[in-house]
Amino acid sequence: MKQAYVDDCPYYLDDFLTNMKVVKDRSDRTEEAYFIDIRTFLRYLNVKHHAVPAETPFNKIKIKDTPIEWIESFSLNDAYVYLKYLKDERNNSTKTRARKCSALKQFYVYLCQKAKLISNNPLDDLELPHINQALPKYLSLEQSLELLRNIDSKNQVRDYCIITLFLNCGMRLSELVGLNLSDYSRDNRTLRVLGKGRKERIIFLNDACVSALDEYIDTTRPHVEQTAIFLSANKTRINKRRVQQIVEEQLQRAGLSNLGITTHKLRHTAATLMYQHGGVDTLVLKDILGHKSIATTEIYTHLSDENIKKAMESNPLSEEIEKKIKEGKSELLNMRMQSARGGLEKPHKISAMKREYAIKQLKRKEKLELIKKPLTM
Repeated sequence: MKQAYVDDCPYYLDDFLTNMKVVKDRSDRTEEAYFIDIRTFLRYLNVKHHAVPAETPFNKIKIKDTPIEWIESFSLNDAYVYLKYLKDERNNSTKTRARKCSALKQFYVYLCQKAKLISNNPLDDLELPHINQALPKYLSLEQSLELLRNIDSKNQVRDYCIITLFLNCGMRLSELVGLNLSDYSRDNRTLRVLGKGRKERIIFLNDACVSALDEYIDTTRPHVEQTAIFLSANKTRINKRRVQQIVEEQLQRAGLSNLGITTHKLRHTAATLMYQHGGVDTLVLKDILGHKSIATTEIYTHLSDENIKKAMESNPLSEEIEKKIKEGKSELLNMRMQSARGGLEKPHKISAMKREYAIKQLKRKEKLELIKKPLTM
């Protein structure tokens, strides 16, 4: 953690961060993220208790001497006022407020249950702001093939290998740049990756990945005393930003630069293709992607639901039914006009037409309800 953070860290926050890092094995980046979120809360407490001059800029407020008594006296109602402050005064998005709220709840759990520094946890019943889960962006199968076909650069073999791994294995950016030569087993056709929370997992490689890796390592990778698989032009481990640039450049070459696709969206693409075209079960997909919760993986089943919905809407029979209904309306209107002019000799035909139109409408409604209704066993 940055020295400036350490210097301004109260003892109880330092203990919490140590617990997160040592016991829960969180990364340095995660540790800093927790510090920043809790620091915002402690700065708010200093403002709330008038501990700093009113003209002090919020980002200049020191938190090291924030009394723990302020934390213990904080109530559930105070927490909702704080969330309102984050929204109205700090202009935090729903997603940001939910993250800060989650960090705060974990902080209070530690202080109350682990460190025993406070006697009760007022945030037990604090509800996280609801986040509308957006469906992830991804490339279609055809777009993915187009991307691979158009890869061209000074380090074409390396760049092709990088994008092949993204599209086939669904790696995170940090996982790919962290790959070492020792992580690749040619005999077992596997890669060992270090995921979130420093959790290792084994990825089994298909023919495309094995071929791309072998060609890069054997023919174009510089022969230097460097453990990393992917090297930069300086013959050092390639960094995240350079990989992002490679993906951006190749997307542009393939005419796919306007779709909002990033390295992480290539991970979404791999997962979506495996689920939709490979028939991979969500539990298996969870392990492949290194997800902690199956709920995270299930977003890809929603993508499939969207495709099913679009398929139902594009059914030509749907258009035919709409056409028949419109024709029925038109014929009924013509008969009414003829009747009004006295040109219709058999008024009972209008009743017959009404009955037929009502049946068509009923069938249409039943069909729409059937489409909306989930399948049950």
